[in-house]
Order: sequence, then structure tokens, then C-alpha cells
Amino acid sequence: MPLVRGLRSRRAAVRAVALATVVAGTAALLGGCAEGSAPRGAGHAAAVTGPERLWPGHKPAPPSSPPPGGEESPQPLTALPRVPSGDIRKLSARSVLLAQIDADKRRDIEVFEKDEERKIRACAGKPGARSCPVRASEYHDLNGDGKDELIVGVDSADHLLITYAYTIKNGVVNSILDATSYPQSVEVADHKLVFHELGEAPGYESRTVYAWDARHQVMTIEDVGYGRRTPASATPSGG
Repeated sequence: MPLVRGLRSRRAAVRAVALATVVAGTAALLGGCAEGSAPRGAGHAAAVTGPERLWPGHKPAPPSSPPPGGEESPQPLTALPRVPSGDIRKLSARSVLLAQIDADKRRDIEVFEKDEERKIRACAGKPGARSCPVRASEYHDLNGDGKDELIVGVDSADHLLITYAYTIKNGVVNSILDATSYPQSVEVADHKLVFHELGEAPGYESRTVYAWDARHQVMTIEDVGYGRRTPASATPSGG
């Protein structure tokens, strides 16, 4: 931005002038020592002042919140049958995904285009097929209670991956994650979901980590990082 570049230019000029002044002063001092046997005084030094707070009447900013991500609160899918055992494998992943789509539509949330939704409804019973946008279901313990959660991935337009995660609370299926990404790979580590995406610079990647938030009972973003691509994600795999 012009303003930022202007500020940087002025700061660079100030530093250059300051450096030149220091070099010139040092040269003059050394020159003075060579010409006479007694050192010359540099004059009166400026008085050192302590820090002074600017705008003391203004309140400090509140602590920054973590970046948004995932669900803000668990979303119960009450249209699904209750599962008293807490074993989410008792329900088909297809029924859970379709209940999610229907619940979103009731809330006027259109996640998928009509053609995409038709494909999902037609093939959700056989996820993982080459022509099906629904990926094979995954089951992993995400909240540390010893029971698996259901993880569903749907490939949408332009390689966008929509990832849902579900748990059972008091017999009711709850959506605990609704995330979008363009991942090179996705992994589960220490009950956390990690999405690796290509970085802007060659050989680099961005990494988003979702972890269980016990207070809100959902998966939220715990960390977002940027660095060199790890060996596991160096080869594009599409997730």
C-alpha cells in the first residue's frame, strides 16, 4: 500500500541519516585524538527520560480471541434416531450426512449447489466411489472419551473439501465440526484434526489444527501455522 511504503521509505531514510551521523562523529573523534594528545569533550549529553504512556485515558484493548473455525456450539440432529449406546457406528454415515443437509436447509443455509446435492443423495450410500463427492467415512476419537466420532468429507466445487464431524451426546447425534479447506492432506493426531494446505511460496504450507473444546463441546481452531512442507504432506494427495 502507498502509505506503508512511504512509511518504510521514511524510516529507512532516518536510519541512514542516523548511521551516517554516527560514522561521521566517530571519525571526527578519532581524528581529534590523532591531532592532539588530550581527548576532546563531546559536549553535554542529553538527559535520559523514562517511558511515558501516551493516551493514558483510553482503555486497553481486550485480549484477542482465537480465529473463528468450526461450530460455535454443537448442533443436534434431532431428525436422526437416538443412539442410547453412544456408538455412532450404529447409524449410517449416509443418514447423518443427509440429516445435516436437511438441517442446514431448514436454517436457510445452502452449502451445496443443486447438482452437487443430487449427486450426494444418489451416492452417499457408497462413499469413496470415484464418481461420488462423498469420501469414505472415518472414525476416530476426537474428544478423548474413548469412543469414536464420525468424520465425513465431501468434495465440493474447485477442490474445496467440506469436513463434518459428529459425536453422540445423551443419545443424540451432534455436529461438532463444519470446516472448509483446500487440503493437500488431512490427518488425525492426538485427538486433533490437522489440515495441510499449499502455501503461497514453493515448498511451504499452511497448517490448521482443530482440537476439542471441552467448554463449548465442539472442535475449534487451536493453531494456525505456516512453514516448510512436512514429508507426509510434500506429495499432493487431495486429502
